[in-house]
Amino acid sequence: MDTSEEGVAPAVRSILAAAADRPGGDARVAVDARSFPEAVAAAEADGRVPVVAEVKPTSPTTEGTRTVDPVAAAERMVAGGATAISVLTEPEHFGGSRAALERIRAAVDVPVLRKDFILHESHLDAVGADLALLIVRFVDDLPGLVAAARDRGMEPLVEVHTREELTAAVEAGARVIGVNNRDLARLEVDLETFERVAPHVPDDVTLLAESGIGSPGDVRRMRAAGADALLVGTAVMDGAGPDRTDAIERNVRRLVDAERDDGAREPERADAERTTGGARSTEDDD
Repeated sequence: MDTSEEGVAPAVRSILAAAADRPGGDARVAVDARSFPEAVAAAEADGRVPVVAEVKPTSPTTEGTRTVDPVAAAERMVAGGATAISVLTEPEHFGGSRAALERIRAAVDVPVLRKDFILHESHLDAVGADLALLIVRFVDDLPGLVAAARDRGMEPLVEVHTREELTAAVEAGARVIGVNNRDLARLEVDLETFERVAPHVPDDVTLLAESGIGSPGDVRRMRAAGADALLVGTAVMDGAGPDRTDAIERNVRRLVDAERDDGAREPERADAERTTGGARSTEDDD
């Protein structure tokens, strides 16, 4: 992978360069993973929108650093109804750590996603998680890394931004796919990205909408477009502080209850299905 490639924001190139130099684990990990699709199904059965809430200390697109204890934050997320927890383990640009993920996974009983820039197989051995993020754009051997993650017991969450990347993810055997609404060239967010890509995702894939989801209206919009689950970071951590972890629980509850608020989901889903011929179609319409 060329970390100086054109069409990628300077902040992202810096992250990739640091990731390329970061060592992996010393020994192969083995994980007895918690099933993410089963957790999504359980949330649906309970009437909750499946939300993957992210412990997010900072990022290149976030001002300042939140000093909330990661375990306390994760516990509040679960109390608010989160289906799973996403933990940033990238240290230089996101303030994450492998130790935080280990502590969180020991403290909660829901699936935990390791969110990092995993570029080669040894990076998978840095720490065990239930899911591991693989970003199609930055991975040289996607089928190899998908298989390597599963060999270790982890389910890969394969992230895409375009139809072409979706094709690569499906061909690599991805069973959990996330569509990132953020353009990594300009770091801008457009929810229409998910709406363009989602209709082409196979029905047997668990599909996540990522980035730019900040309100119950955004939740309903992404669900109407076909999202099985939502990955939310900034909106979940908004207002949180060392003595304000209650804000995290309220933020999560507001999102997971989005379809209970006013019954808006069904008309929105119906409108989307009339427009696309179904929320999740695999037919070409170029």
